[in-house]
Parts: sequence; C-alpha cells; structure tokens
Amino acid sequence: MYFVTGTDTDSGKTLISSALLALAHGNKCGFKPIASGCEPTPDGLRNTDAQALMAQSNMGLSYQQVNPIAFEPAIAPHIAAQQSATVLDAKAVVSHLLSTPMLTADFALIEGAGGWRLPLGHHQYLSDSVKQLDTYVQTHRGERVGVILVVGMKLGCLNHALLTLQAIEGDGLKVVGWVANQVDANMSEIAANLASLQQMITAPYLGYVPYLVQPSAEQAATYLRFDAISLEGN
Repeated sequence: MYFVTGTDTDSGKTLISSALLALAHGNKCGFKPIASGCEPTPDGLRNTDAQALMAQSNMGLSYQQVNPIAFEPAIAPHIAAQQSATVLDAKAVVSHLLSTPMLTADFALIEGAGGWRLPLGHHQYLSDSVKQLDTYVQTHRGERVGVILVVGMKLGCLNHALLTLQAIEGDGLKVVGWVANQVDANMSEIAANLASLQQMITAPYLGYVPYLVQPSAEQAATYLRFDAISLEGN
C-alpha cells in the first residue's frame, strides 16, 4: 500500500501515480480521497485526477469510492470545506479508505492533494490520515504504508524535496521511492539538480520523467523503474 505525495501542488502526482498503476500487476486500485477543482456533471462533481487513477485501476470501484470528498472551487480543500460547511477529518478519510476493497488489492495507491502537510482544518493535516492508516495496517496486517515522493523539477525543488522528506521521516513514515518529474520545460541545469537530489536523497530512485508536452500514464511509465520501489519494511 502506497501514498503518493509531492513537493508542491502541480508536481505531477497524478501522472506518476497513474504511471505506477499502469505498471502494476494483479488487482490494482488508485484513490484520491480529497480533490478540489472538480467539474459539475449530471452524476455529481468529478475530478480529472481521480478519473485518471480510475482509468488505470481494474477493481471496478465507483467514483465515490475513489474520490469521496470533492470540491468545485480550485482552492485549498480546507478553505473549500469552510465555504461549503464541510468538516474535513483525518480519521474520516481513513475510515472511508478502509471501507473500500483496498486491503484486498495486490497494489493499492493513494494520491494526496497538494503537499505532505495539506491542511484539513482544526489543526489536522492529510499527513495525519497517512499516519493513522499506517498504524492500522501495521497492527492488523503487519505491513506499512510506503510513501512515494514526486519531486516537481523546477527552481526551488531541492529545498522543497529535502523539507518534505524531513517531514515524512519525522512523522515516522518511510519513503520507499522517489521520482523526479520535470514540470518546468525551461528549468536550467536539470542534470546538475538531478545529481544533487540523487546524492542527498537515500530512498530508492524510481526515475526521471522529462517534460512531456502531452503527458500520458503510458508514456511516463516508460521512464520509471517500478521494481526499484523498496518493499523492505513495507
């Protein structure tokens, strides 16, 4: 079971999550528990990130199972929640995930929103949900929730990556792999920045995805080393 987080909003979490799902075998499912910027449809609010994960999953989950908390405004979820009188609660996120067939999957992936410290309001963060889920699966299954970090390659990414890594490890979670995903087509010194990250991050390196004009899960998957994800302790 894996949680995908990023160094920032628009770091490429959905692209990398979809690519990893495309590479996975067996029963696989992806989740986007909280999403902003959803589009109204006759069937309710729909989020393109959640739909991208569903396209690479094969367990027939409903949209509501994949994305239970959806907001139309493309703003911070806790602000959207305040505006719609919705209560965001870390425990409720975990309860929802555990109510799905997630634990029966061969490969289950949960995509976060924003970065690791996404606020839920009332002094709670989405990272609290990950910690609670990790505690549950440790207690009941003897497993861990592995964190996969997506580094959005742009100016400032070194600082963002190291701070995010520090926060994840400080919360007692393990980064089982990281991906460098180029989000700025004109970023200078890509090779030098990538070399610096590889030197400073000891977690398994899953690959570098260059800037893609028309990105797809299948295309991004060709740049990833799925078998490099560290399962030690997971």
